[in-house]
Amino acid sequence: MTLGDAAEPLVHIQDFRMDFGETTVIRDLSFDVHAGETFGFLGSNGSGKTTTLRALLGIYKPTAGIMHIDGKVFEPSDGARLGYLPEERGLYKKEAVLDVMVYFGRLKGLSKAAARSWSEAYLERVGLGGKAKSRLDKLSSGQQQKVQLGVTIMNNPELLILDEPTKGFDPVNRRLLMDIIEEHKRAGATVIMVTHQMEEVERLCDRVILLKDGVSRAYGTVEDVQEEFGGTLYRVTYDGVLPASHLFDVVSDDDGRAELAPRQGASEDKVLRELVEAGAGIRSFTPARISLDEIFIKVYGEEHELGEG
Repeated sequence: MTLGDAAEPLVHIQDFRMDFGETTVIRDLSFDVHAGETFGFLGSNGSGKTTTLRALLGIYKPTAGIMHIDGKVFEPSDGARLGYLPEERGLYKKEAVLDVMVYFGRLKGLSKAAARSWSEAYLERVGLGGKAKSRLDKLSSGQQQKVQLGVTIMNNPELLILDEPTKGFDPVNRRLLMDIIEEHKRAGATVIMVTHQMEEVERLCDRVILLKDGVSRAYGTVEDVQEEFGGTLYRVTYDGVLPASHLFDVVSDDDGRAELAPRQGASEDKVLRELVEAGAGIRSFTPARISLDEIFIKVYGEEHELGEG
């Protein structure tokens, strides 16, 4: 049976609440993930992302609410077509890399020969071909993360749940792992991805949810969220002084570089004409949507300024 149905979401979370003792960490959280999409689950540390995923997978028991995968509560026996990459690694660190991957491949239903062949090819692709016989605890943090991801995807799961999949990676390896995830998406996999890397979200994700203090702050397509938090901006480089205007608000202005947010009804032509007629000395004028990085700072900036990680 293929996970998901065209008429129903693959993952359905409704009015989810999670209490630990007298502390409520998630309250009234609702969202859906549709089959075949890549869904970004965003939030600062401690916002409730990992708690939600663990409750969805039955690791925690929800205090209240509905949490379904493919129309029902998840059970371990349903896990053959699901791949979960946890934030904490769960591999046998005293064993050789290839042996560990083959072991997990057998648990996922592959033959020993198939698991070994797949693992060897994967290790070569991610630059670990020479580490197949090394003990896992002799690998760097990033190398161990590559092995963990390989274990997660080796049976071509139809639902991938990835909690910080590129944690500890440099930009080159981050791009490699994003390519691998994107291949699974093109093959039809549904991906739920927790990440702080907003460029990954903008590249891969169809829809997102932003969680803060256990409450949804934004939910929808990337474009919908960008529109909600400011929509189009004009990035301007100029000489002189920007005029005061009823057509736009100045979002930022530093050393001849500014970001302008147009007010309702103010077209690109009108804003540019006003700048030119005011003698601002425009050197460049580029329409752009507010980035998810900027949205993240808007939503979570205050707590980071107060020193929270």
